[in-house]
Amino acid sequence: MEQALFTESVEKYRATVFRVALGYVRNCHDADDIAQNVFFKLYNRSEDFACEEALKAWLIRVTVNEAKNLLMSTWFKRRAELDESLIAPENDDTGLYEHVKTLKPKYRTVIYLHYYEGYPAKEIAEILRIPPSTVATQLQRAREALKKIIIKEEIYYGKQLQGNV
Repeated sequence: MEQALFTESVEKYRATVFRVALGYVRNCHDADDIAQNVFFKLYNRSEDFACEEALKAWLIRVTVNEAKNLLMSTWFKRRAELDESLIAPENDDTGLYEHVKTLKPKYRTVIYLHYYEGYPAKEIAEILRIPPSTVATQLQRAREALKKIIIKEEIYYGKQLQGNV
């Protein structure tokens, strides 16, 4: 890959690759390692991409694969976990991403790609190499889980506020 194009791609997609990886591994250092591996693979790739969207989809697909590989590794399963707070997307003022982080990885990924990256379900299915119906089901289940989390939080804080009056 041409150096200038590579540099531009890293600048443009660094945050997306990092967040997708972070959604899986829940650790900034591991997400950094995954991002580095993804961009190393991009740098060594000999084929060009048909368009910008193909590049972005490829980066996300490779990121998901790298994250899954790390999660399945013996090293990862045997290590001690540090409690680390996750980084929210820049445009999330609502705090909703805090709730998204609590979802299972497969639900976090589809929610992130759909709502934060703007991909339709069909394209998410292509990127993740799963059927579109599976993406639709995962999005529905993720929305339901988020709704339960938000309702539970509202009830909890509502009771706390009433108790203090």
